[in-house]
Amino acid sequence: MTSAIPVKAFQDNYIWLIQGQNEGHVAIVDPGDAEPVVQYLQEHQLQAAAILCTHHHWDHVNGIEELLCRNPVPVYGPAAENISVVSHPVKDGDRVLLDTLGLEFNVIATPGHTSGHIVYFGHGMLFCGDTLFSAGCGRLFEGTAEQMYQSLKKISGLPGDTRVYCAHEYTLSNLTFAATVEPDNHDTQVYIKRAKNLQNKGIPTLPSTLDLEKKVNPFLRVSESGLQQRVREQTKNTLSSENDIFAALRRWKDNFRG
Repeated sequence: MTSAIPVKAFQDNYIWLIQGQNEGHVAIVDPGDAEPVVQYLQEHQLQAAAILCTHHHWDHVNGIEELLCRNPVPVYGPAAENISVVSHPVKDGDRVLLDTLGLEFNVIATPGHTSGHIVYFGHGMLFCGDTLFSAGCGRLFEGTAEQMYQSLKKISGLPGDTRVYCAHEYTLSNLTFAATVEPDNHDTQVYIKRAKNLQNKGIPTLPSTLDLEKKVNPFLRVSESGLQQRVREQTKNTLSSENDIFAALRRWKDNFRG
């Protein structure tokens, strides 16, 4: 079974190492820091086969150059963003073939967090960078709320058992906001207990699944009437369209101090 190993970086980043048929090689997703990756590869006698990056932010790309100096491999990344180390620019609808690992991923454009953000989907796995977080979504640094909402709707259309590999450990803080938005959501309360238990044991809360996210993630639940009413009450505004609801929800989260 295809699997992904989390390597912790900085304060809350995860760099994912994807394993396929060849257990001695891995694909590296969003290596913002080379040091923890190099250490893990050496300790476990693994070798990089490729690097996948989702967007240009420094905490996702700054380790790539050093990794390439040690072992030149193909680097896949968004064609719509200027990332000098990308050797294989890809866009929406492209496929990434990792022959060494026997793996293939579909590229899906998900603008919002950045203007050219992409995600990789395949083998029941979604490597979603900073577009989708467990119980949350990325901030809007370059794209619009409408773009992000459409990007999340694309992701929502993937199979429910898809495992969600986000790039940050934000789950508990996101769940605090989710519980504020939907205080009567039983699934959110159950997930909070589970996430706290995992973190207390030093275990990542990820991966999540899309089925779970659709139950607890307010940014995937914008069509729910109860959530819409909560957003209207919070903003004191008679918002009507789902795009407007989403935009108001994102602003609420931006200013939330839970």
